Amino acid sequence: MELFIAPESWPFTFAVILVVLIGLVEILTLLVGASLSGAIDHIALIHYDGLPDSWLGWLHFGKVPMLVLLILMLTAFALAGFAFNLVFHGFLGVFPNPVLSSGVAFIVALPMVRISGKLIARLIPKDETSAVLLETLVGHVALVINGTARMHYPAQARVKSEQGQTFYIHIEPEGDNVEFVTGDSVLLVKQISGSRFLAIANPRPDLL
Repeated sequence: MELFIAPESWPFTFAVILVVLIGLVEILTLLVGASLSGAIDHIALIHYDGLPDSWLGWLHFGKVPMLVLLILMLTAFALAGFAFNLVFHGFLGVFPNPVLSSGVAFIVALPMVRISGKLIARLIPKDETSAVLLETLVGHVALVINGTARMHYPAQARVKSEQGQTFYIHIEPEGDNVEFVTGDSVLLVKQISGSRFLAIANPRPDLL
């Protein structure tokens, strides 16, 4: 118990508390028909989509939901930190400075997240991945499933390819004074970049 309540271990105890809180918030948002995970991916995509591969890609962002990666990072950080503090205390009889232990834990956590993220990515259903070129989705009808789409502020939508595969993309309206809300049917007219598309109101709602 001393390991968990020691001031030097508070960064890792706090990480565990965050994981629990995130789980509770996700449950609550699902109960009201929303999704914390979807919202985080939505925000992250605005800053990430279209950028070249980075350390986020190394951690499998885009293949694994951002919220899952965050939970993996916090969990790995906490486990590595507690383990380092335990070993350090066993040898020297005192706990290390939290700055030192936090730095070590962060470095150790990165490859742990990459490995576990790779395993989780393999478990995600293949029909929700980019098995065909996303540009071929232009001209297809999509359904907005999360958020409100405005110019430069995309919302999440679901669309099926000609092969029947399901894709989760982000759309924004072509006009400045247009917005799409959850449940709206839209027609994809242009690929902006990656999984981000311009859309107009579906001229043939009976198609969806």
